[in-house]
Amino acid sequence: MKIASFNIQKFGVNKISKKEVLSTIIKIVSRYDIILILEVVDADGKAVEKFVTELNKTSASLSYDNYRRGVDCSVGNICIINIRCDNLLKDLVLMPVHTTPRDSFKEIDELYDVFQVVKKKWKTDNIMILGDFNADGKYVSKKKMKKIRLRTEPGFHWLIGDDVDTTVSTGNDNTYDRIVIYGDDMLKAVVPHSAKPFNFQKEYGLTMELVSAFANRMS
Repeated sequence: MKIASFNIQKFGVNKISKKEVLSTIIKIVSRYDIILILEVVDADGKAVEKFVTELNKTSASLSYDNYRRGVDCSVGNICIINIRCDNLLKDLVLMPVHTTPRDSFKEIDELYDVFQVVKKKWKTDNIMILGDFNADGKYVSKKKMKKIRLRTEPGFHWLIGDDVDTTVSTGNDNTYDRIVIYGDDMLKAVVPHSAKPFNFQKEYGLTMELVSAFANRMS
């Protein structure tokens, strides 16, 4: 199972109305079984509905959906996704993250409290926290990172190292995006070294102008 988070700049009707942008996003999303799209600006859901329709036209063997079943948005203002699996894990809980840059240290640390609630509520250790943590550069220093409870408490595994560039910008090499899992069972279920940013600009030979039109970061 391939899982990713994708920070698309203001994903909405205007974004997907641009043919080249839409086809590029579809190409990227089609790589994954489950993908969390961040920064969605789509109050009536029309953009997401249209996107899923166009996405499904590209593959006769796969069927994508705007996943709503098992979604709980009552915990810490985060929409938690509970998924039943048919592989090494019987279930998987995803905690999407998109912190406010100026408050990222506080919000990342508070993820530990949300984690505890989720762990108790769904009675599972199979939890993955992923998305745009803004966990580097001017937002969170290396000194502050050492104080975050997802780092200090036992059992957590940070799959993307602190020295990995997760940006599409050529102006910095910060590690804003992260994937954090909990427990040995989760670690065993992850293919070693498979958690890493996908450089779609290099993979598809995209111009920086096109990339800047839709993408922030991806992991």
